[in-house]
Amino acid sequence: MKRFNYKARDKATGKKIKGSIQADTEQSAGRLLVEQGYIPETIVEEGAANPLIHLKGRIKAKDRITFTRQLATLIGAGLPLAASLHTVVEQTEERGMKEVAEEIIAAVESGKSLYEAFSQHPKIFNGVYLALIKAGEMSGTLDIALKRLADQEEKDAAMMSKIKGALVYPAIIFVVIIAVLAFMMIMVVPQVAQLYADMGEELPAMTKFLVGITDFFGQFWWLIFIIVFGVVGGSIYAVKNTKTGRYVMDNFKLHAPIFGKMFLKLYVSRFARTAEMMLATGVPVIDSITISIDAISNKVVEKEYEKALEMIKSGRPLGESLQGLNYMLPLVYQMSAIGEESGKIDEMLGKAAGVYEGELENQIANISTMIEPILMVVMAGMIGVVIGGTLLPIYSLVNSVSA
Repeated sequence: MKRFNYKARDKATGKKIKGSIQADTEQSAGRLLVEQGYIPETIVEEGAANPLIHLKGRIKAKDRITFTRQLATLIGAGLPLAASLHTVVEQTEERGMKEVAEEIIAAVESGKSLYEAFSQHPKIFNGVYLALIKAGEMSGTLDIALKRLADQEEKDAAMMSKIKGALVYPAIIFVVIIAVLAFMMIMVVPQVAQLYADMGEELPAMTKFLVGITDFFGQFWWLIFIIVFGVVGGSIYAVKNTKTGRYVMDNFKLHAPIFGKMFLKLYVSRFARTAEMMLATGVPVIDSITISIDAISNKVVEKEYEKALEMIKSGRPLGESLQGLNYMLPLVYQMSAIGEESGKIDEMLGKAAGVYEGELENQIANISTMIEPILMVVMAGMIGVVIGGTLLPIYSLVNSVSA
């Protein structure tokens, strides 16, 4: 028998308590606490660190998707909810997801709804996830709601993976450009300067410029490193921890050359696809649009779409409310209007999302083709300057000696 330290909440009074309990495993300890009328929050073996504290916030999307799909399959097969959860836990290998699932089981077995159990982990299950769980429970279509969640999360993960993959080749080209320039500046330029000094000739203006840059980097590399590290680190901190930084970055994404239109289609399709899921599962229109706006993950677009939400609350149709918004693409509000007339608004939004998802995939596939000419021009210009300041002076010097 092992001894576990725990923190729990009394099911009857809601009072938080902590103590220790003996059991063979963490799962056994959790079940013992539930039988005693407690809702476990953390259970840690004595002498061990609490893995849940470290892993809760780092659960991978693929683990959450697998968990969701397995749960949907088991519930759809007619297995009771508690039994389905226990079966999924047994099949889950990733430590963090397993711990969260066990907390969900403890909450459900203590009498909470699945929505309430999932709501205890807002950093892992977002508003879209929780809303669909709640709607699925209320309508008796929990398995369908979970399957839609898994399908959508898989699409989102695949899309982001494609975008990151498409950026690998341009990133490699950029690194090569920097490496070539660094080699020429460090190895070639000083030799040219020394050659002119040995022959008592004055350096050409372009070569002087390159020598000055090389000397500056050689003497103040530490200062440059501090500045670059400070700017990059400060920018990352601002984007992750301040509203202003996040807003500036989100605005930049929408207006970045080449990538701006891609990000816009990503946000619009995400909005339409989320709204489709919400409405198809029976979530009311206002709640569906509210959650869909939150799912966009771009503060600039979200702020603009909130104007449509206010119009919907005042009684205006969805299609009319979306029309005229900045950062909204025509097919979404056109299909929304058609859907409102035909009574198939969720289906029409899904079709609009599908169109933009297809266009986005095509653009991602061609991103290297679009960026490569720009990189080639930049590389040619930068290397041309270096060659102009190194090789051409050498030819000039050789000609003057020959004369």
